Amino acid sequence: MTPMKEDYLKIIFELGGTQKKISNKQIALSLNIAAGSVTEMVNKLVKEELVEHTPYAGISLTKPGILLAEDLVRKHRLWECFLVYKLNYKLQDVDGESELLEHVTSEYLLDHLNEFLGYPTHCPHGGVIPDKEGNYEEDSHLVLEAVEDGTKVSIERFIDNHDLLTYLDDLELHIGDKLTVVSHAPFEGPVEIKLENTGEVRNISYKAAHYIFVK
Repeated sequence: MTPMKEDYLKIIFELGGTQKKISNKQIALSLNIAAGSVTEMVNKLVKEELVEHTPYAGISLTKPGILLAEDLVRKHRLWECFLVYKLNYKLQDVDGESELLEHVTSEYLLDHLNEFLGYPTHCPHGGVIPDKEGNYEEDSHLVLEAVEDGTKVSIERFIDNHDLLTYLDDLELHIGDKLTVVSHAPFEGPVEIKLENTGEVRNISYKAAHYIFVK
């Protein structure tokens, strides 16, 4: 299993591919790669029976794909917790380091890391962490862009993407923030939101609003 294949499985998991179909476009935007490259890799994963692809509907994980993705996500997100909460890394800087660490992590080390961290259920950007038996509460898959004007929501998680997390850090948006969706600009314009705790207004880009999950 190559690191790139693992990245695909993790992002399909993160986008909700255990329960619904994910589009090539969603994967391409999340991984910052060309749509043609996604098609090629998805075909490889289909042959390995890790994903299912339905033309014009999208991609989802098979049972073997889910089990593998859960294991990868668990390792990755536990290391993210360690780097952010114990070594004071900035959230947008942990993905590359976690990627390296997850590939050299034995189950023995992972168990001790999990215990040391106090058995966290979510990573610093809000993603769920499966336990050793694969149990976890399914994340919300409602994205900010899909919320109707006038609706109050709270931020549950962000997609694990360096550019996105840097952008959101600049906007001072955080997990748990409560907000009201004010308006959606036409022609893929920004989503205007109002933060409940400060009353401040923010404009969130159309693309970013697809990778902020709320409830």
